[in-house]
Amino acid sequence: MLRRPAAVPDEVFDALAVGGGGRPATAHLRAAQYGKHLLLVRRVLDAARESGHPDAGRAEEAWWALIAAQEADTGAVAATLRHPTVGVWARRTVLALGGHRREDPRVAVLASLAAAAALRAGTSLRIEVPLDGPTAPLVSLGRAVVGGKGGAVAEVAAGRAVLGTRDGEVTVPDDPHEDGPGWQALRRMETEHAGYRLALLLDDQEPDRMPGADLVPRRLGAREVEHWRAALREAWKILVADHWTIAQETVDTVFTLTPTRARDGAHTSATARHAYGNLGLSTPPNPVALALTFAHEVQHAKLTALWDLLPLTLPDDGSRYYAPWRPDPRPAAGLFQGVYAHLGVAGFWRRHRDTVTGTEQERAHAEFAHWRRSTLDAARVLAGSGRLTPEGERFLPATTRTLRAWQDEPVPAAAAEAADRAAREHLARWVDRNGDSPRGGLHR
Repeated sequence: MLRRPAAVPDEVFDALAVGGGGRPATAHLRAAQYGKHLLLVRRVLDAARESGHPDAGRAEEAWWALIAAQEADTGAVAATLRHPTVGVWARRTVLALGGHRREDPRVAVLASLAAAAALRAGTSLRIEVPLDGPTAPLVSLGRAVVGGKGGAVAEVAAGRAVLGTRDGEVTVPDDPHEDGPGWQALRRMETEHAGYRLALLLDDQEPDRMPGADLVPRRLGAREVEHWRAALREAWKILVADHWTIAQETVDTVFTLTPTRARDGAHTSATARHAYGNLGLSTPPNPVALALTFAHEVQHAKLTALWDLLPLTLPDDGSRYYAPWRPDPRPAAGLFQGVYAHLGVAGFWRRHRDTVTGTEQERAHAEFAHWRRSTLDAARVLAGSGRLTPEGERFLPATTRTLRAWQDEPVPAAAAEAADRAAREHLARWVDRNGDSPRGGLHR
């Protein structure tokens, strides 16, 4: 059941380095992340045993239930353990069991994973699952509002599940991703265009969905969900029609969307390192903004997954550098992430300007001119930082070549002037805020 991630083939590494990769690259990274989840989940069991945790016996029961589900339906276990919150939960639990985090290890969540996998696989299982407030979650599927304290009993057989406490009992609907009496599903966000399908889940309830983010502190209502679905439908049309590499990579890279609160009224988005597959974002203001969000955050997710296999910068030594998209100095690793993500942003506007007209085209030209220049500036600073690993020394020049090639593409004079003005203004604000000239210079 356990497999270590394979090394990164040269062709995958090189394709990622220039900024893309497509399905071959993202499929490799997705498989590696699944291997990471498997290793972490197994480590939860082993660490619970070693520490004598009171839930170690239940964890072992859950592990064997996962094996039974795997034997019945390999895809059932993969669909469950690949879920983004599994990586966050398992890592936190392992660290807590080892005394590296000051929190109670949530070992019993392994039972929730086993119940979800059994439901998908059609195997039989009776196991106690932990409560989250008044609800009994089945990770990756939804949660049952059962009340009570401590735990709930999950009884699973022949593709049906019932969760209950002394205070109540809930039957999971035949389709667990649809709401039912007492059942709050992780709802589907699906769309298709020109034969290309995107199937996501809206995760607005699992506690580990987006660590550190400013989460919307409630479940979205039906009207809000429909707004997200409508935006996704139109954004997917844009990606499939005009940004096909991003569309291909999104299928393998994004599994769930998590609503977050906008910052200062501006649309925001984020990915979390150990929640591979989840994209946190504020309410999409329009389809173009959502399509751009995928272009930006898929780059972050790809680089994060690669980083788990091959770190591209040396351990942080306290050095900080100017990033043209941040108000604060950034470590080399953070600057590398920003360069790669804004390569995706620049690439999006580069193509988008050829698909629109009028003021929208003017805006796209200006955005492309700004981000191609600012991202190249940051890449040059990073190249001179002395903080790259041998893999980073190989990766960054390929990324930089892509950015350099874009500098020669014509844009209207007004767009070039706007890009220059925006860069100067951002640098002036940065120096005023941080009281120092940016380390490494700008190499303009």
